[in-house]
Amino acid sequence: MVKNISKSHLGIVVILGAVWGLSEAALGMGLRSCASFVSGSLMTGVALFFIAASWVVSRRILGVALLIVIACLFKMFDALLLSLPVLHGAVANPIFAFIMEGAAFLVLITIINKKLKQRKAGQAILGGLTALLAVNLFPLVKYATGIPACVFPGTGYPLSLYYAPLAVSLSLVTVPLGFLVGAQIEAFETKFEGATLGRKLRYFASPVTLILCLAIILLIRLI
Repeated sequence: MVKNISKSHLGIVVILGAVWGLSEAALGMGLRSCASFVSGSLMTGVALFFIAASWVVSRRILGVALLIVIACLFKMFDALLLSLPVLHGAVANPIFAFIMEGAAFLVLITIINKKLKQRKAGQAILGGLTALLAVNLFPLVKYATGIPACVFPGTGYPLSLYYAPLAVSLSLVTVPLGFLVGAQIEAFETKFEGATLGRKLRYFASPVTLILCLAIILLIRLI
């Protein structure tokens, strides 16, 4: 699953990465402060939706890797607009979370039975297990960035573990949804694959979406 990605699939992964990056900025308006309560758990579910969709579209490790790279670049662009250094808890820690979520998904997708993955129940199990693995890996962030994970007020318990049930429950839904959306995108691509207009729109769609999402983030931060 490490083969090259076709140009059409590459474009779709770029679009998914841009939309994910935009959603991170839009839902993380409190970037200057440490993640508050359930926000990290909610974004775990969102992240796994985009990761699952990109996997269905590309069927490649490189597809998921590219998606995560784009999301990380969006996070750094947002940090730049807020004059935050990369090694800030609101920047480096989410980037570490993206990487752990992608790694957890790729490990488990290769382990789970192929027939099970084709069923909604199997996809839900994949989502729940991926979220559970990712949130348990997240406290290791202090060894990667030097910045400890946020903890629940009055305790030394990391938020990622405290709200793990929420992240797992949400991912039981978002991962099957990501598989569904990815399949719909794939079907749409196949339908218009031979059309000249479809090919032209496909080549323009990814850069336009990328620029538009960056512009929206810029606008959000200027308001």
